[in-house]
Amino acid sequence: MNRINDLINEFISISTNPQAEITSFIESTGRGAVGVMPAYSPEEIIHAAGFLPVGIWGGQKSISKARAYLPPFTCSIMQSVMELQLEGAYDILKAVVFSVPCDTLKCMSQKWKGSSPVLVFTHPQNRKIKAASKFLEAEYRILRDKLEEILGVEISELAIQNSIKIYNDNRRTMRDFTNLVADYPHIIDPATRHAVIKARWFMEKSRHTALVRELMSEIRKQPMKPWKGKRAVLTGITAEPDEILQIFKEYGFAVVADDLAQESRQFRIDVPEGNDPFERIAGWWLEFDGCCLATNPLKPRGAMLIEMVGKYKADAVIVCMMKFCDPEEFDYPIYHAQLEKAGIRNLYLEIDQETASFEQMKTRVQSFREIL
Repeated sequence: MNRINDLINEFISISTNPQAEITSFIESTGRGAVGVMPAYSPEEIIHAAGFLPVGIWGGQKSISKARAYLPPFTCSIMQSVMELQLEGAYDILKAVVFSVPCDTLKCMSQKWKGSSPVLVFTHPQNRKIKAASKFLEAEYRILRDKLEEILGVEISELAIQNSIKIYNDNRRTMRDFTNLVADYPHIIDPATRHAVIKARWFMEKSRHTALVRELMSEIRKQPMKPWKGKRAVLTGITAEPDEILQIFKEYGFAVVADDLAQESRQFRIDVPEGNDPFERIAGWWLEFDGCCLATNPLKPRGAMLIEMVGKYKADAVIVCMMKFCDPEEFDYPIYHAQLEKAGIRNLYLEIDQETASFEQMKTRVQSFREIL
């Protein structure tokens, strides 16, 4: 267990203090880092340049300066990102890449106050037609060209193919990890599980893959134990702040699977095979489903959650609803009705990164646990 604890502590350290990991990468490689705004960007193109893609997801922070630039009904991720950039937290980045699938991200791409240049591309939302692939391939080629100009490097198609291989390897490893730890909730609690997944936003992917594989190897040496608590599936954008995950632990909830944009949606499927790297990365977006930011009129998210509950023998779905996230709120009534019809218990929790008091949430989780 000593090695498991060492690895867990490393993931926690990286996820809570990413600047140290980023600085270490810069010093060891002589290259820089490029910021990636939520939620889905072609990190492989950045990785192929030899630079480190870094996820920008805000943080638990009191908001003051950001109020001058964003309306109060902006989601807390964007509020905290604006606050952090005004404080210079992102000045270490060589550029910031924006996808703009929601109105707030469109606004943020225009109001960026950091010193890093902003690169914007558009994900087509009519995703199931051939024209969508052609459009997105062109967007990615333009993004590649702009990155080459800003970073002063050449990004070859061969390098992108190699980066896709590295990223797909990480995606498969992370799926293996989430499947494995569903059977070891006594070792990997909700906050620890989150730290392992979140750390991949700040690490070079092959390094993250190696550490996760080592952790899995050590976990498999441990005996499985009957879990006396409840098993939950999370859905939403993110389950932060970490205090929420600690509440789950306190009241005996194991996170056996998730449908979070910050977590498993990132590695739910691989980039498909093919000869053109831009076509391959575009293909990922066309095949991807189950997120409010990836339009599908068939609304498959409810069916996907029901399947996850059955696969992982979960007792409930916990909805982590990002406050003021319109796309998430529009999806909720549809999949909520589907969960109710299937007889699946579910709990709605409002997520706000600015939250300082969690007593009300503790009461709600405790009551839900007693109901179950």
